[in-house]
Amino acid sequence: MRTPARIRANADSVVSKPGSLRHSLAVLGTAAVAVEVLLALAGGAAAAAGGLALITAVALALVRYAAGGAAQDSGYRRPVRLLDSRAPALGGWRRIVAKALADGGEAHLATVMRPQLQRLFAARLAERHGVAMYRNPQRARALVGAELWPWIDREATTPQPTLPEPVLRSLLDRLEAL
Repeated sequence: MRTPARIRANADSVVSKPGSLRHSLAVLGTAAVAVEVLLALAGGAAAAAGGLALITAVALALVRYAAGGAAQDSGYRRPVRLLDSRAPALGGWRRIVAKALADGGEAHLATVMRPQLQRLFAARLAERHGVAMYRNPQRARALVGAELWPWIDREATTPQPTLPEPVLRSLLDRLEAL
């Protein structure tokens, strides 16, 4: 037996909230039907057929865009989607390196330099190898190399509190080689 609370819960699940996909589709569908009826009443069968063709074309374009966003831009957004953020830039790189290599650069290494290196490696791995560094760390580690991986692995602490210059050179050489 269905209780009033259960009936109310089922009724609430059927009603869609404004802004939801279901609500948006319902509003667009209702508008399309209303436009078709108005075109049929005002312009006859020819106007209704033209309106139906236009509505169908717009619906297909929207579905294609939603289903295959990469098809719209030849996959240019794929590396950025693998990063889960915008592509990193090298602005202020000299300052970042200088502060990380300076005496007392431990905090700068942990808060600025290491995250920047992680983003650069993630971008390169996504761009050139199609590997999401954070989702597939084993594959990323194999590409970067086991000796350099601890410096960019966000799940581990750095092997040393400071970044030695030879390690930085090795990291940058490997980044360039990827």
